[in-house]
Amino acid sequence: MHAAIWQHLSSVLIILLSLGAGLGNATSQAQTSAYVTNLSGTVSVIDTTTNTVVATIPVGIFPSGVAITPDGTRVYVTNIFNSISVIDAASNTVVVTIPSGQFPTGIAITPDGTRAYVVNQFVTNQGNNTVSVIDTMTNTIVATISVGLGPSKIAITPDGTRVYVPDQQDFIISVIDTATNTVVATIPVGGTAGIAITPDGTQAYVTSPGKGTVSVIDTATNTVVATISLGTNQNPFGVAITPDGTRAYVTINVPNNFVSVIDTTTNTVVVTIPVGVGPNGVAITPDGTRAYVTNDDSDTVSVIDTATNTVVATIPVGSGPVAVAITPVRQTPTSKEQCKRHGYLKFGPPAGPFKNQGQCVSYVEHH
Repeated sequence: MHAAIWQHLSSVLIILLSLGAGLGNATSQAQTSAYVTNLSGTVSVIDTTTNTVVATIPVGIFPSGVAITPDGTRVYVTNIFNSISVIDAASNTVVVTIPSGQFPTGIAITPDGTRAYVVNQFVTNQGNNTVSVIDTMTNTIVATISVGLGPSKIAITPDGTRVYVPDQQDFIISVIDTATNTVVATIPVGGTAGIAITPDGTQAYVTSPGKGTVSVIDTATNTVVATISLGTNQNPFGVAITPDGTRAYVTINVPNNFVSVIDTTTNTVVVTIPVGVGPNGVAITPDGTRAYVTNDDSDTVSVIDTATNTVVATIPVGSGPVAVAITPVRQTPTSKEQCKRHGYLKFGPPAGPFKNQGQCVSYVEHH
């Protein structure tokens, strides 16, 4: 009889483990999704396991930037005509729409998930030229920071203390202190577009389409310490850095249509990869094995195998794909503080058969 009971319990345990309810390392292969903004007014959701579009979400007019909370539960999308759509990643529906500044484009979320920083760019010297700070608990704007002219993209250091904003018309980088939400430094560069910060937070890589270069900034001194030439007639836009910090993937827009891979140790281009027409945004999976590139003019996403640096899939999406963000591998909550930080009421009973595995329950939406 005892043997029969143990056999039954063993079967249940195996089922639970197969559903991802087991020990922490059992979720290391968890599925991730790529969220792609399409200028046609939608967000395409790609299952990165199958490289297929599994959902298409209507959002605002001309969605541009996209960022995902560190817990993977919410996706923030900037709509150029003055709003931000907040998507529930579980249901892939818009649950909140936040009024924004003029022409919001780039967006980034702090590592603790409590704030979203949104660039408000206007196409002339008039307009906002600001960064809005959103409290992700209440989904309201709690601060507005003036920056240089024509801010475009944005990146936050891994420790969450600094925000870097490329200003396209001033040819500077505005550096914001997140404790005071004030600009504490400006860095002259030869032109600005995309930006990414290394995982250790020591360097920022900034693309300059007009110059055909990538500038490397030392974040300790806020000075340019290297300038990488990509060759003549190059138009670098997006940039993403692998989780181990060894490679930077840079999209080179028309007329070349490829991705340049930079060795961050030597700051040299080691390979170029042909992709679709008009490559723009780029994001890398949490395990570093794939890079996803939006091709604005061919309405596709190219998937690059980072081991071989070859395109292994081409995915049709909506019209005019611009930005892409990939969900992090979700971590099982282990305390009520982790739940409360993201707007949940309490830390529920264990989701699996192990003592310190819990779940956040009773999510409160803020409208």
